[in-house]
Amino acid sequence: MRCPHCGHQEDRVVDSRTSKEGRAVRRRRECLDCSRRFTTYEYIENVSMTIIKSDLRREPYDRQKLMQGLMSACKKRPVSTKKIESIVDKIENRIEAMGKTEVPSSEIGKMVMAELYELDEVAYIRFASVYKKFKDIGEFISEVKGIVGFKPNP
Repeated sequence: MRCPHCGHQEDRVVDSRTSKEGRAVRRRRECLDCSRRFTTYEYIENVSMTIIKSDLRREPYDRQKLMQGLMSACKKRPVSTKKIESIVDKIENRIEAMGKTEVPSSEIGKMVMAELYELDEVAYIRFASVYKKFKDIGEFISEVKGIVGFKPNP
């Protein structure tokens, strides 16, 4: 494991414990060169899952890509990284329960939208604007009206 602070490749494990409902091992490590500590997570590598994109391209599932999409939607919102990780875990569990090796990105997008709708309206709209590819401001306003039950003042 390479130290994220100095790049040295030798470290020692200070503490290990199960994490994420037993689906991962959290390890605290200490660099043998700079003595700084950092955390790593080990996940069980599941059968490789393929995501079918809207243009029918296929690419391997990437947890980090899903995390980054959620992080972007939740940027500067009162949503913790822990909550985002929890959403990713929940979505991964649902996908795993389907028992498929290929999953359309649209299904994952719908799961993310449902989670964000319950979590944070602004994050939901941010994600929706990218996911639904709004073509104009009218589509954007329509989506916002749907969230807040918008009623114009007389």
